[in-house]
Amino acid sequence: MARGRSTLNSGNRQKEELPKAQINRETLKNISKLLSYLRPYRAKFFGAMFFLLLSSLVGLAFPSFIGGLIDAAQGKATSKFLPASIQGIGLLALLVLFAQGFVSFFRILWFVQVAERSLADIRRDTYFKLITLPMNFFSNRRVGELNSRISADLSQIQDTLTTTLAEMTRQLVLLIGGIAFLAIISIKLTLSLLVVLPVLIVVAIFFGRFIRKISRKAQDKLAESNTIVEETLQGIANVKAFVNESFEAGRYSTNIREVANIAITGAKYRGLFASFIVFGLFGAIVAVVAYGCILVSHNELSVGELFKFALYAAFVGSAMGSFPEMYANVQRAVGASERVLEILAEEGEDVSINDTENEIKQKITGEIAFEHVNFHYPSRTEIEVLKDVSFEAGRGQRIALVGPSGSGKSTTAALILQFYHPQSGIILFDGKPASNFSLTDIRNQVAIVPQDVLLFGGTIRENIAYGKLKASEDEVLRAAERANAHEFIKSFPEGYDTIVGERGVKLSGGQRQRIAIARALLKNPSILILDEATSSLDSESERLVQEALEELMKNRTSIIIAHRLSTIRDADKIIVLEKGKVIESGTHDELVSNEKGLYRYLSQLQFEV
Repeated sequence: MARGRSTLNSGNRQKEELPKAQINRETLKNISKLLSYLRPYRAKFFGAMFFLLLSSLVGLAFPSFIGGLIDAAQGKATSKFLPASIQGIGLLALLVLFAQGFVSFFRILWFVQVAERSLADIRRDTYFKLITLPMNFFSNRRVGELNSRISADLSQIQDTLTTTLAEMTRQLVLLIGGIAFLAIISIKLTLSLLVVLPVLIVVAIFFGRFIRKISRKAQDKLAESNTIVEETLQGIANVKAFVNESFEAGRYSTNIREVANIAITGAKYRGLFASFIVFGLFGAIVAVVAYGCILVSHNELSVGELFKFALYAAFVGSAMGSFPEMYANVQRAVGASERVLEILAEEGEDVSINDTENEIKQKITGEIAFEHVNFHYPSRTEIEVLKDVSFEAGRGQRIALVGPSGSGKSTTAALILQFYHPQSGIILFDGKPASNFSLTDIRNQVAIVPQDVLLFGGTIRENIAYGKLKASEDEVLRAAERANAHEFIKSFPEGYDTIVGERGVKLSGGQRQRIAIARALLKNPSILILDEATSSLDSESERLVQEALEELMKNRTSIIIAHRLSTIRDADKIIVLEKGKVIESGTHDELVSNEKGLYRYLSQLQFEV
């Protein structure tokens, strides 16, 4: 139910769901780190800010032009800064309009260029930091949460940089300038306006927030009702089997009535709000204009000046009303920036953003050794997964890891790939500690074929070439042929350009395995890890995959993780793990001959089955 509600609401309330941060010295210091991304584009940024101020100041002139035109039509000249004739004022207004249009074009263009390019830099660095963080980081976080950092959080920052900051500056200029012009026109009218207007705006803001809370409550209840429909239709067979149609209809009806009651309550408050706006705000405007008319009748004000005052008052009111929402946007942006900075501050693995060539600096021939390795996952310190594990794998040997589920087999593979590091003990490659090699060098020379193969949503060619990004067409074809994949690939109408779909859903399990093997062949690793590579396949697929694996294991060190013991009879050494400890090791014949051994027991169980 929670997942359904989240899905239904995410599109409508994404911005409202972003937490707001209190703006203080610490948060401003944090957001300044992100603003440093503006530095390469500071010339355009300051140019855009200058044009923004200029455009805002020019905008303040237009009420004066309108008021001047009205007074000129009556034969009065109320401003010494404007021409006396209607034609002169109109021409000057057109020239100012042209100038404002010119600067507005560059203001918008430069702000967007600066914001988009700086945000692209932040997105690039955040994404690269994410994919270079250690595996433990991902074990403690949800993918949806991390994706939100890249999408919703950075979009909020983008909106603030491109729109909110510029709009706040503009409204601030209009507010200060508008009040100044109001005071110049009539100090009496200005004081009367400033006594009434802020009070009305504050009341309207709080009223509006209260109504939005009621609306969100109604949305939540509606989402619950939609979730009931979704769950009921997905499980319609169970509903009918248990004859619970009446129960589900009643549950839905109760929820819908609650939605209706909340909506009616909201309508009452919206009606009161509308009444307040009509009476309070418009009444205040009428009162101020009426007072202005009295001043006109006493010759303290001209008609043009009264009209000009009304326009400036609209500027001031609009600016005052817009600040709370813009401030809320800034709070959301500050909160978003804090979450993005959390990622950027994490200590990542030693991988360079420019390291795209995958050049191997230190060659590994294939020797591996574990010496007294102890390991627990950082998120589960109380559970020791590996306890004093020691074994060796010579160059080109086939080493099998067997044991019950949870004995530490896959953890051993993760340690070879340096996804994690042992708390004590040492892992050696070619007799040297793993720390002597760069992560890039180790992972470039280790390949894994897992039980559940993950393919990317592109073409078959792209998925094979993922093992060697600059592989030629001939290299891709040769790898596919050696992996027993070429024939089934050519049977597709699009051949190697066939789209495999998300996670490779358009291919069978055996086809995905053979593409993974082709990818590993193209990588040409010194060390190969096979993690239950054939356990979930039918007999024919297993035969084809096993043939491909035999080709893949030639002349390279292979670590084979297997539950199906028939696949590892020919291994040079079999290491038996139980509860994180090595309890037996030897060849298949040696281990079977041990009447009290776990391997013999597991082998007999599978034989009986």
